[in-house]
Amino acid sequence: MRLLRIVPDNTNFDFIRFRRVSFPISAVLSILAIVLYFTHGLNFGIDFIGGTLIEVQSKAGPADIAKMRTTLNELGLGEVQLQEFGGPENVLIRLAQQPGGEQAQQAAVQKVQGALGDSVDYRRVEVVGPRVSGELLHWGIIGIFVAIGAILIYLWFRFEWQFALGAMIANVHDMVLTLGFMSITQIDFDLTSIAALLTILGYSLNDTVVIYDRIREMLRRYKKMPMPELLNVSINATLSRSVITHVTVLLALTALLLFGGQAIHSFTATMMFGAALVGTYTSVFIASPILIYLGVGTGRQYVPDAPEEVAVESPPTVPTRTPAPARARR
Repeated sequence: MRLLRIVPDNTNFDFIRFRRVSFPISAVLSILAIVLYFTHGLNFGIDFIGGTLIEVQSKAGPADIAKMRTTLNELGLGEVQLQEFGGPENVLIRLAQQPGGEQAQQAAVQKVQGALGDSVDYRRVEVVGPRVSGELLHWGIIGIFVAIGAILIYLWFRFEWQFALGAMIANVHDMVLTLGFMSITQIDFDLTSIAALLTILGYSLNDTVVIYDRIREMLRRYKKMPMPELLNVSINATLSRSVITHVTVLLALTALLLFGGQAIHSFTATMMFGAALVGTYTSVFIASPILIYLGVGTGRQYVPDAPEEVAVESPPTVPTRTPAPARARR
């Protein structure tokens, strides 16, 4: 049976030559993402700012969002956001944090239920107080930094410090660009987004470590090969595995994005951008070429390999008998 070959075995694409283009582009995009984070900000969900989330489904076909918005605005609950998702009959209602604690939030939910009546089915109601939301944001940020520190320590012992630093630069690059994406699109930044960021860290690191392990193996095997060529050989050797993995993940995330519903929309969109797109780009065009600038392979001794000596067997020597001295005749 013939095996499927997505990437030919003799692939020899020069990835490293693009480092003079990928590094400036990544630097500009990272700076832009940081500026967007501090100017445009993130769209924090009710998990982090507090409030009420109500998911309803219209019983009489497509929901009239304009009519529902007018009805809810008359309740005096502050900012009310309505969003259609999944289908024309599904509506997501967001209520701002109400002064007065959880009792005020519960009272706001009862007002909404009284205003909409029996025309809709209430599929989900979530109420988050301001104190709980602040603690969730605080511990979520701490969890991300602890994960980054643990990964750095692991790679330091698993490889060398240059590999650990290169992987951390790549992971921080993924995180910064992902936050910039979330700031531009204004998708909800909630607990599922924290889970997505942690998943991106692990996923991107896994792909990077696979390439790094091959690079380390090649460093031991080839003492005379230039570092850019060695990196290209290592990336091409793991290219088939990377393509299959990333395409599979992308297909699964696409299905979740289209049919998973609003509850995991932020998680799926963040994963598609951070893991399937940026993570793939970073492992090849950032994590690997940066080893050149970190001095990996410069301490190798470029000595010519000793030629193999072929032992030629000499024919066996046959011992000769020394003739006995002739007897003197009398």
